[in-house]
Amino acid sequence: MGILSGRVAILTGASSGVGYGAAKRCAEEGATVIACARRLDRLESLAAETAAMEGRIVPQQCDVGVEADLDAAVARAIAEGGTVHALINIAQGGLDIQQPILDTTPDNALVFYRTGPIASLLLMQKCFPYMKEQGYGRIVNCASGAGVTGQAGFAGYAMAKGAILALTRTAAQEWGKFGIVSNVFLPVIRADSFDTSEQGKMAAKMVAQMSPVRKLGDPYEDGSPMVAFLASEGARYINAQTIAIDGGLTPTR
Repeated sequence: MGILSGRVAILTGASSGVGYGAAKRCAEEGATVIACARRLDRLESLAAETAAMEGRIVPQQCDVGVEADLDAAVARAIAEGGTVHALINIAQGGLDIQQPILDTTPDNALVFYRTGPIASLLLMQKCFPYMKEQGYGRIVNCASGAGVTGQAGFAGYAMAKGAILALTRTAAQEWGKFGIVSNVFLPVIRADSFDTSEQGKMAAKMVAQMSPVRKLGDPYEDGSPMVAFLASEGARYINAQTIAIDGGLTPTR
């Protein structure tokens, strides 16, 4: 039996990168994973890839910037598994917007907020009643080292990721008494964009050279084990923590 056997998890951003790897790992560990993303074809490929695993992937087309889609994702979890044990927020929009502070407009910053911390907040609120009732819940949010140290040229992104850190720590303080623990992870993991363009390949090489371990993490092999653990029973006494999965790039204290 896997560490998530019998559990129901909602996981956003499941169509690529760390989200794809995490969804696959959670299914392997026995969870029914409501895999959410805008690209349904990628989710269906993931479901086919994991069909023989102990758990299963339930593809759910979802734009996290649209609240009705978030409602539909939670409703799908209830229909498929009767509850929600774990919420894993990985999706983040606006990644094509790279701007320094002086060029960042409120509208651009709001793209990051609406699809990052606001989407995470709404899903947390929608899942809370089920977690509270059963006295068990795992909130696993994805932030970034940019929210800890800042990142030149990525003002809106860094702001939003800092907000996710604060949201997670606040949930840890408010909801721990209900058996709901909330933690955040900071990945530096290979994304599809690193392999599809020369600029991406150069960025991947640069990050690997900066890393103390001299490599860029793999979504499944390096990124997913910690995500699955934080969603499991074994994480019941781990709360309000920021865990970097980045080979040592980001100081979290």
